[in-house]
Amino acid sequence: MKVVEANIYVVETGSFRPIIAELITDEGITGIGEGSVGFGIGCRGAAAMAADLAENFVVGRNPFEIQDIWNDFYYNTFWGKGGGPIFYSACSALEVALWDIKGKALNVPVYELLGGNQRKDIRVYANDWSDSSEFEFPKQFAEKAAEVVADGFDAIKLYPMSPYIPDNVHDANFHVKNRYIDTAYERRTVDAVKEVRSAVGDNIDLMVDVTAEGTTDVMTRIGQSIEKYRPFWYEEPIDAFDIDAYRELKNKVNIPIATGERLYTRYGFRRLIETRGVDIVQPDVGTCGGILEAWRIASMAEASNMRYAPHNCGGPVLCAASIQLACCTSNFEILEVFPYRPDIHYDIVTDPFERKIKNGRLEVPTTPGIGVELNHKVVDRFRVGHITKSSRY
Repeated sequence: MKVVEANIYVVETGSFRPIIAELITDEGITGIGEGSVGFGIGCRGAAAMAADLAENFVVGRNPFEIQDIWNDFYYNTFWGKGGGPIFYSACSALEVALWDIKGKALNVPVYELLGGNQRKDIRVYANDWSDSSEFEFPKQFAEKAAEVVADGFDAIKLYPMSPYIPDNVHDANFHVKNRYIDTAYERRTVDAVKEVRSAVGDNIDLMVDVTAEGTTDVMTRIGQSIEKYRPFWYEEPIDAFDIDAYRELKNKVNIPIATGERLYTRYGFRRLIETRGVDIVQPDVGTCGGILEAWRIASMAEASNMRYAPHNCGGPVLCAASIQLACCTSNFEILEVFPYRPDIHYDIVTDPFERKIKNGRLEVPTTPGIGVELNHKVVDRFRVGHITKSSRY
């Protein structure tokens, strides 16, 4: 079997643009994967990189040789060593697509190739409801949180530092610039956590994500101020480059610390795990290097008594791939999902898992591969790359 064709898509779904890689073999088996830079800036760069990698290292190859192909990405591109989100989003999308092919060819879910399933269902938490520029006051966060809980979720993620953008501001900065957080903004952040906890009650797990906005002292103080509201975790309080600060903060804040979305490959996670800088690691299958790399990072964390919670800030292809890891990793805790995006976001595939969530749970799938197929009626108009002949093989 050989890969004979690759298609790359950047699907416009509004504020989010999933990057999808599709690989087609000479036996008619198709695999898909997704890179995780659909938000922020970089999706077009990742799509171009995916096309380059597919042309140079994937088309013409046996898709079962996943590790050998990944090693070509790492060793034979020069930029694989120390690569960042654009490179590893592209790498991840292609790697997941290879696993999808292998699972389909062997007629098993991908998790069966990684040790097998360990659970009947998967617990999920709802994201994508609180990072809104419409929330000027903490009580508005609380009102929306109560609606999400009413939808059946018993775990939700809050962005209490999500900025309020006035209607007359059109070129707004959506994150804190220069790490400057004044007293009023800090107070609003803490009050948002307080109001949400009051609105949802004590039995709802509340993840607090602060997206590395401030300096270490300010983020430590905010963490200490919200301890009384019992967050399930305090996510990404510090910039990814400052591993030493993570350990410093962890020693001062009595909340489990989680991070990982802006770290790449097992090499990027090594020191964070060795220094015990966090309690929960969050590699993203769509940026950390793919399924096998995420599995390795989770296993490294397990050896240090840390939990694994897949970062899953993507579309339905990434969600499907993340579910495969949730099934087969021993230290899995909970999976991030995005249930409140426009219909086109889920229509990228024919049977999205996000529409199967019931009472904050997903049943473990048994479909071969990663478990979803592209809906070409939706995605074809968004194709940005098409490779049929390798420049090397």
